This record gives sequence, structure tokens and C-alpha cells, in this order.
Amino acid sequence: MERNPAHGLLRNIYRGYLERLDRPGWKKFASSLVALGVAFLLAIFSRIFREDGRLIPTAVSAILALLLSGYVALTAVPYLARRSSLGWFRVRIDYKLTREGIAFIALIFVLAIAGLNTGNNLLYMVLASLLAAILMSGFLSMAVLTGVALEVMLPDHVFARRPVPARITLRNQKKLIPSFSITLTGGDDPEKKKKRKRKRSSPEPGGAASQPASTDGPGRKILGRPIYFSFLPAARAVTQPVELSFPQRGLYREKGFSLSTRFPFGFLEKKLRLPVSRDLWVYPAVEPTEEFYEILPMLSGEIEAFERGRGHDLYGIRDMLSTDSARHVDWKASARTGVLKVREFSREDERRLQLIFDRRIGPLDETALRQFEVAVEFCACLAWHFHEVDAQLQFLCGDFQTPAARAEDIIYDILGYLAAVEPSAEAPQALPPVESGENVFRIVCTAAPRGLVPTEMWSRSYFIFFDALRQGPPGQDLLRAETGNR
Repeated sequence: MERNPAHGLLRNIYRGYLERLDRPGWKKFASSLVALGVAFLLAIFSRIFREDGRLIPTAVSAILALLLSGYVALTAVPYLARRSSLGWFRVRIDYKLTREGIAFIALIFVLAIAGLNTGNNLLYMVLASLLAAILMSGFLSMAVLTGVALEVMLPDHVFARRPVPARITLRNQKKLIPSFSITLTGGDDPEKKKKRKRKRSSPEPGGAASQPASTDGPGRKILGRPIYFSFLPAARAVTQPVELSFPQRGLYREKGFSLSTRFPFGFLEKKLRLPVSRDLWVYPAVEPTEEFYEILPMLSGEIEAFERGRGHDLYGIRDMLSTDSARHVDWKASARTGVLKVREFSREDERRLQLIFDRRIGPLDETALRQFEVAVEFCACLAWHFHEVDAQLQFLCGDFQTPAARAEDIIYDILGYLAAVEPSAEAPQALPPVESGENVFRIVCTAAPRGLVPTEMWSRSYFIFFDALRQGPPGQDLLRAETGNR
């Protein structure tokens, strides 16, 4: 006799269901139902005995019913709760009453008072409809906000004062129910609110100027403005591009995001907090100013005079750049091609460029902190320039240093450090020790007094002093530097 394949499939499905079945849990549930049923019967018998005037059976039945109910409450309920998924029960939604909601509740109170005074059944029906609308609003808003997942996609490298493209994706994990009218905002930081309240209640004189500008940025948010999603289909994802901008360098942190909605009637604004946090390090701005272009030829001339130790062998001919010297122009090649050409010679030895940043500024007052931030951005701009011209570079700042390599290989290590660097309150009494060598040219950014610069460093170094970085209008800092060829 041949077996029916359908019977075998059903048998496998049944066996799989039995394997996944939580038998101990179902046994406990069934025994609890039996115990509660017996307790209910005992409660009924206790009432019957009381009506008959039999006090002892009444007391025994009532006590047994209470004992069975208490046994189920103490043993079965916690056991079943531990084996159940109660994540939906722990969803926390905050409610905020809107102006429309205040007017709606006032109308309900007016109708309730009118119904009590007149006894009109029609008013009671209208009042019941209004209360049902509030109840349905709560259920619908819960269905809209729950079951939504958030994904924030940010670029790897972000610079201050430069627009950054990002993508925000909301995914509706509900298979049948869509979501409507959702607004995504950054999460609130309760610790920051408490600190702000304490500062407002007890301000300290000079406290703002005596503290350094911290780069941890606990209160600086990634998402500066709300993002609105009008419709989120069931079991679908919606991605919305966002352009972000960060005014300063440092760490931007979003401690959770929030989804809010006024759907369907706008009486209440419901907010659901999502446990999604993001940290983003923002590099200093690397956009050169007009003053940077003014100082760049002087800096290029110093590097050229020191670094380009050229030999006698011709290496190649290329197009002339704005930083090339006119004495290397190949006039014959230029006349033949109609474009200025320069000759490149093979180097007799390799020269190395060092970018040194001294973060010691002394007292952390407001002026010193402002000069420090300008110096950080100027140093980042220099590093980015050497990256664009593909120079050999090494960066040093205190205990941090990069290997001597192509700027392309270490540029983001430098920018990452400059994004997090903080000023030191140590007085800049002397320049930090640097590696000595004939093939090293240094660009030093320091707040040390000019008289403490060693004489032997003037001939092979280019100094940029913090107090020479005079702030002007935003984006137009007046830069002045000093070099050995004074």
C-alpha cells in the first residue's frame, strides 16, 4: 500500500509544532486554569452555604478559594511571565496635550455638565462618542509608532562648516498596518537639562570664560532639525536624504532618537523614544581663506629653498603649477606646446616635512581659547594642503605623532586628532623637543613666546604664533607668521 505524500508532510509539520511547543509552560497554564476553576466553584459554594446559614462550610469554602487563588498568583503567574515575551508591554510613550486637545477636553466637560443637569440621553451619546474618539486616538497612535526601526547612515569623514549628505531610513516592521505622519527628532539629554537648570539657578561669575571649550560635545546634537515622514507603508522602508551641517569641530552625540505623531486627530502629541545612539567626530574646517592663500606662497618658497635639493639628472617635464619657481621653466617645451612647462630633476636625497602643533596655551581664558581654535583650523588647513599636493609629511603634537609617510596615508589620522585635541593649561615656557636632522623642515604652530625659540631652529623652521592669529569676521581670520628669513 502506497503512502500518501500529503500525510507525511502533515506529520512532519505536526512533529515540528510539538518540538517547538513549550510543554511545561502549557502544563502550568492548564493546571492554573483548573485551580482557578476549583476556586471559583468554592466561591459559589461559599455563597450558597452563607444563604443557608451554614457558617463553618461558608468559611472553609471561602478560605480554600482564597488559598487556591493566592497559590496561582504566587507560583503560576511569575512562572508564565518569565516564559512570555513582554517587550510590547515595556513600550514607553510620552503624551503632550495640544491646544486642539485642550479645547476638545473642555468641550467634553461642558457636555458632561450639561448631561448631568438636563438628563438628556442624546448628550450622553455624544459624550460617549467623544470619549471613544480619545480612546481610539490612543490605540491608533500606538499602532503608528510601534514596530518602526530607525537606521542612520552618516559619512565616514565630516568637516566643520561643510554640508554633509546623510540618509535617514525608517523601516515599518508591521506586516499589515502602515504608519502615518511621523516626525523624527533627536533625543533629549536629561543630564544636560539638569545642569542647565543648576547653572541658571546658581550662576558662577566668570565660569564661562574660565572653562576650556570641551570637545566631547555631550549637548551638541547630530540631527539639528526634525524630519517628517508622511506615510510609511506596511513591511516597507522609506529613506529620506538629509543635509547636515556642523559649525564646530569635535564630538557630536545623539543619545537616542524620538518618533512623534499627532495622528489621527491631533488632540495629543505622542512621542516614542528609540534606543538608537550615534557618535560622530567632526574634523576642523579645511576651507582656506584669502589670508591663507596670501601666506601660502611665502611658505612654499621656504619649503622650496630648503627641501628641493635637486640633482643634475633630468627627471621629467610637466605643466607648471602656481607654486613652481620661474627658474625651472623649460622655455623650449613651453613654446612648442603653448603651455608653460617646468623641468623636474631627480633628488639627491629625500627631505622630510614636519608639521608640529603645540597645544600648550597657559591660562584657559576666552581669548586664548579663541586663538587655539583658530590655530587648530589653520593647522588642519595646512595638513589638507599637503595632502592635496601629495607631500611627504609627519605630524607631531605632544605624545601623539604619525610616521613620516605620504600625506594621503596619514591625513585622516591627523584630522581625527585635531578634531579631539584640547588645549593644555601648561604654560608654553619652551618649545617641545623635536627630532633633529638636516633633512627635516618644520612648520611649528605654537603659543610660546618668540624669545624661547632656539636659534638653530629659525633657519629650518617656519613659525606660526597663536597670538599672531587675529580673529576677524567669520571665515576671514587675519593670519601672520614669522620665519627664519626675517
